[in-house]
Amino acid sequence: MTQKAITVTQLNEYIKNIFSNDRVLSSVCVTGEISNFKRHSSGHLYFTLKDNDSVISAVMFRNDALRLRFSPESGMKVLILGRVSVYPKSGQYQIYVSAMQPDGVGSLYMAFEQLKEKLFKGGYFDQSVKKGLPKYPEKIALVTSPTGAAVRDMIRILRHRYPICDVIVCPVKVQGDGAAEEIAAMIDYVNKYDLASVIITGRGGGSLEDLWAFNEEIVAKAIYNSRIPVISAVGHEPDITISDYVADRRAATPSNAAEIAVCDSSELRALLRSIYFTLERYQKEKISFFRHRLKAISEKPVMSSPYEYFNERHMHLALIEQRIASAQRQRLERSRRRFLRAAASLDALSPLKVLSRGYSMVSGNKGVIKSVNDLEKGENIKITLADGYGICTVDETFSNKKEKL
Repeated sequence: MTQKAITVTQLNEYIKNIFSNDRVLSSVCVTGEISNFKRHSSGHLYFTLKDNDSVISAVMFRNDALRLRFSPESGMKVLILGRVSVYPKSGQYQIYVSAMQPDGVGSLYMAFEQLKEKLFKGGYFDQSVKKGLPKYPEKIALVTSPTGAAVRDMIRILRHRYPICDVIVCPVKVQGDGAAEEIAAMIDYVNKYDLASVIITGRGGGSLEDLWAFNEEIVAKAIYNSRIPVISAVGHEPDITISDYVADRRAATPSNAAEIAVCDSSELRALLRSIYFTLERYQKEKISFFRHRLKAISEKPVMSSPYEYFNERHMHLALIEQRIASAQRQRLERSRRRFLRAAASLDALSPLKVLSRGYSMVSGNKGVIKSVNDLEKGENIKITLADGYGICTVDETFSNKKEKL
């Protein structure tokens, strides 16, 4: 074998140069389906692009991946732009992707739908977390561009509808790089220092790219975490952004947001007039009531002749005294009758009553003598009669059996 040998590295480098110098392979646009998708910790994306018959490896480096508006996934059909080259260490050719978008649908729309689904699952859109707007706000913060027509329209409407409210313009970028970060930081700032009762954030109309700052996750989280109620006013009525879903209220336009935030001062004045007339009528009716009451009191006899009042009170007191005396007499009479009944009952049981009928009571040293056995010969006994008593001496005792004791 006379041909000079080269190394594997030299061969792969040679093939790589052929690929690099090929005008077609230096910039190709390829459509296919993503499979075996992996996101490396370095930020690089590795995947395989395939169709029905073939596959090709692909890599997208971190700096290019950061510009993606959506999150690639396995099974997603995409359109990629890149260059075909050889990786010398493995001798494998692959596509180095510089740009990618969903095939058949825009990358921005895909990113919108992906973030919308993510926040929906996280509860960011739940009605239960929505805060009510204050009926009469003292301060309103406009988180928007200070030079756009939207901020001028909002200030004009707020001053016309509710001039007593303070309006604070919080200037931020509303499109371009860093706009979403500025909007989110300003919303946090207004909350931190309690600068307003309501926040309106938004901008005028534009393309999807122009409105994209309000579709960023950082803005959605700032609105969700805001302690102060937030009205989202982005673009025109057909324009829907992520901030519209997260905000406490969505306005069709910035001008509509100003109308939602405050009540109409003319309507408020009409309401106050109605309240004033209602209170005035109530006070008049109350005064009229007390006037009639005063008149009725002043016409009473006591007011024209105080002595007459005392005479009436005296008569009333005398009547009460009579009633009390009558009640006492009736009570005494009832007590007397009860006493007489009790005395008659006691009198019927009295020993004196028995003596008055000819009986006598004999008592000795040991008390009342009830049996002949209680008598002793020669004993002095007392015989009590109805009208007196006598002292006798026992000479003999006899029982009912006529035997001498």
